[in-house]
Amino acid sequence: MRGEIELRLAMRHAGERSLRLRYELVGAAEAPVVLVAGGISAHRHVAANAVFDEKGWAEGLVGVGRALDPQRRRLLGFDFIGADGELDVPIDTADQAEAVALLLDALGIERLHGYVGYSYGALVGMQLAIRHPQRLHRLVAVSGAHRPHPYASAWRALQRRAVALGQLQCAETHGLALARQFAMLSYRTPEEFGERFDAAPEVVNGRVRVAAEDYLDAAGAQYVARTRVNAYLRLSESIDLHRIDPAAIDVPTLVVAVEGDRLVPLSDLVSLVEGLGTRGSLRVLRSPYGHDAFLKETDRIDAILANALSLPGETA
Repeated sequence: MRGEIELRLAMRHAGERSLRLRYELVGAAEAPVVLVAGGISAHRHVAANAVFDEKGWAEGLVGVGRALDPQRRRLLGFDFIGADGELDVPIDTADQAEAVALLLDALGIERLHGYVGYSYGALVGMQLAIRHPQRLHRLVAVSGAHRPHPYASAWRALQRRAVALGQLQCAETHGLALARQFAMLSYRTPEEFGERFDAAPEVVNGRVRVAAEDYLDAAGAQYVARTRVNAYLRLSESIDLHRIDPAAIDVPTLVVAVEGDRLVPLSDLVSLVEGLGTRGSLRVLRSPYGHDAFLKETDRIDAILANALSLPGETA
């Protein structure tokens, strides 16, 4: 089912606000509930299902026989607050976590069997584990750390400046497309680009055009078609506002790192696990896809989730 709730939220940087939170809940009614949250571009529709057959943002991670099998798990997705572009104030990951707790109240879900967070979703999961540890049994945090790395924050700051420059030129969608193209370079790795785009440049209309430009142009156009500028800016800022003390997390937490992720370096995730103490464990993937590995290495991520989310008596 899909729905929305009205809520009053005391936001960390913007005072009390009236907000609307949209969600999707699918799967067997009596099954354990797993909340799945992705990056700032993700939304409530995780994957195609019998009721809503359009493609979701994490299509390869959900399905029969998968760890996220709707026949064995009830899957909850939601739209981050601010994702509709209507909320033009600083948004903290703590605000998102409080919104999740209110959503669980509204749905009558006392406790999540698991929270699986990728990228920004992992940051929100950490905040939920700190603020409402009784609401989740286990946290899986993929490619998300306790604080942003300064290098990654610099990347995002330049992306936001690209949007601002577009706004000054009355072409904000062009600025947003350029910001997305910059982001794609930070999400992926030089190794992948070396394999995919190792072709000689062409001279087109008197200008040199390199092999990766078609890919980047398509990425920018697709993003602009589905994303409002305010949503991008405020959720990008939200990543950089994120700061938590790992020792404050009192929930068993599996941290998944990708070697070669330039936005969330392995060293930061090792620090996160060290701060978690006995509550934390670490899995490391090697992948040419960098920060986007969780969307591309679906079989390997599924194997990790199968162990993390298994119930007594289940075969992982």
